Amino acid sequence: MKPSSSNPLLTIVIPAWNEEKRLPVTLPRVLEVSKTWDFETEILVVDNASTDNTSQIVKAMAADNPMISLQYQPVRGKGAAVRKGMLTGKGEYLFIFDADMAMPVEEVINFIPPKQKDCDIAIGSREMEGAVRYEEPWHRHMMGRVFNTIVRVLAIPGIQDTQCGFKCFRREVAQELFSTQKIDGWAFDVEVLYIAKRRGYRIQEIPIHWFFGQDSRVSPLSDSWKMLREVWRIRSNGQRGLYDR
Repeated sequence: MKPSSSNPLLTIVIPAWNEEKRLPVTLPRVLEVSKTWDFETEILVVDNASTDNTSQIVKAMAADNPMISLQYQPVRGKGAAVRKGMLTGKGEYLFIFDADMAMPVEEVINFIPPKQKDCDIAIGSREMEGAVRYEEPWHRHMMGRVFNTIVRVLAIPGIQDTQCGFKCFRREVAQELFSTQKIDGWAFDVEVLYIAKRRGYRIQEIPIHWFFGQDSRVSPLSDSWKMLREVWRIRSNGQRGLYDR
């Protein structure tokens, strides 16, 4: 499990907007688990124009832990923050990891070799056999399934969970897809997977344990409407050839 160059094998990209409360818990835990792996890991936090002490917290921890680094993305939106991390991370594999740790960080190991060898993109799934959801209200689950049905009809057939916030990309694939990405909002991962499908990349869904957080940043009504508009924009972009090589 050694990297093919001087780069670390894995970069964990954590998009962060006003995460001064979560990061003091999340970063030590990610650091603790990463040190148990037998390969080099980079932990890259992308401050998405936060107005709290997010950057200061990361800088303080990075001063004592060289595995941790900070990038700043002035363009608001999770898609913009993730793009910054994916295009600047040094790892042979780049993993999107939400600051809420809805998936235990120990499961990251399931997304890279030797567990995964024959795919270009490994995505967390709350719908595959073996996945377990904890404490999720039924109405949130139903809203997610309705949205996924729309995504499968309009953009990406065959993928059961496009919106889970935990995804891993081979470096070359990440560089290609995220440099093509146009959407800065929540539906960025639908767009990236749509482009990947069009270009023939191999996508594998990985069942995970997922814990619902009461302080989720997603607004069920307003953000769902925005995401639906973005999915339609993705379909339109594809029909116009904007995602062609």
